[in-house]
Amino acid sequence: MMTRLDSRSADFQAQLATLLAFSADTDKAITDAVETIVSAVRQRGDAAVLEFTAKFDRLNAASMAELEMPKARLQAALEGLPVELRTALNSAAERVRIYHERQMQHSWTYTEADGTVLGQQVTALDRVGLYVPGGKAAYPSSVLMNAIPAKVAGVKELIMVVPTPDGIQNELVLAAAAVSGVDRVFCIGGAQAVAALAYGTATVPQVDKIVGPGNAYVAEAKRRVFGVVGIDMIAGPSEILIICDGQTDPDWIAMDLFSQAEHDELAQAILISPDAAFLDAVEASIAKLMPTMPRETVIRTSITARGGLILCRDLDEAAEIGNFIAPEHLELSVADPDAMLPKIRHAGAIFMGRNTCEALGDYCAGPNHVLPTSRTARFSSPLGVYDFQKRSSIIHVSDAGAQTLGRVAAALAYGEGLQAHARSAEYRLQSSQ
Repeated sequence: MMTRLDSRSADFQAQLATLLAFSADTDKAITDAVETIVSAVRQRGDAAVLEFTAKFDRLNAASMAELEMPKARLQAALEGLPVELRTALNSAAERVRIYHERQMQHSWTYTEADGTVLGQQVTALDRVGLYVPGGKAAYPSSVLMNAIPAKVAGVKELIMVVPTPDGIQNELVLAAAAVSGVDRVFCIGGAQAVAALAYGTATVPQVDKIVGPGNAYVAEAKRRVFGVVGIDMIAGPSEILIICDGQTDPDWIAMDLFSQAEHDELAQAILISPDAAFLDAVEASIAKLMPTMPRETVIRTSITARGGLILCRDLDEAAEIGNFIAPEHLELSVADPDAMLPKIRHAGAIFMGRNTCEALGDYCAGPNHVLPTSRTARFSSPLGVYDFQKRSSIIHVSDAGAQTLGRVAAALAYGEGLQAHARSAEYRLQSSQ
């Protein structure tokens, strides 16, 4: 069922590259549609948003005011949840908040001997847009993971957009917005919502950055408006890589692989182990457990098309293969994960030990579940407070500092043929006055 690879094979690297291959190219029909939608919203604002909302979400509204959800409605959704679910939501939110509070960056300065002060001022973004999928792909956990770090960072206004096809609202998503401190919510979605956030309309304020997951149209719209506003990332299909020493219950490992495979048919689940018999046992568990899964069709397609069982020489080699894969989620299901951790260079999130299943990170462990995919963990990091802060350099040159730095700058400026730069620095030299 799953692709089997052996690191000892002469063509292992080529086989691994084939397994990992994923094209992020967007279908031309999607790019053309998004271009039309974004252009219309940019030119006609609210009117275009209303038209596309009626067309795609079958939601007719006379004005954008009808599509803005009162904050009281969010609070009512929270209070209306079953006690157990409300408690779980609050607990997860608190854990996410505590973790992200440790990520806060702070301003700093230092003073040189001549009195020149250099430093960095850290400030929060003013306004952020949060895209939340609607319909079948409604994930309250994504609200927590995107909104809470923004609020911890000090973002003044957080605007959430969420489509409500046929007027159906997800109570748990609205409750998560209440818990997370979202300021305004608009019942709009798709590329039209992204465009409204990026360019602003008479009703929807222009934001500085757009975060949150979405379908191919949303991803293409985010790509198109990048530069006008910031974006978090263009995420690919979900991924999990498990490195196991062969001593974990194979049923556990099979279900951990399923936990990502059930996201969609393009998700990727890979297991690496130096124990061939264990790989066989996990494959048997997969066959046994597959029919019990409500999302069996999705899981089976994902596992068959993009799943992999890799036999390696030892755990050191497993770590190196893992670094090449640079997975979104990496489980170290081994006896001594702490010893293995220094060998891991590229992974979005690292789950240590046999008890630490990836699903805990998705919901309530605390670290962010918005992670780099498609091998971008080689150069990217999880979403965090730092994505909602920016840095300004501070330069306060003293009289004495101007004499030293002025001569250095002038020499370099003349070398570059930029005489105005040089003269600007020389005007501050005392000998020229």
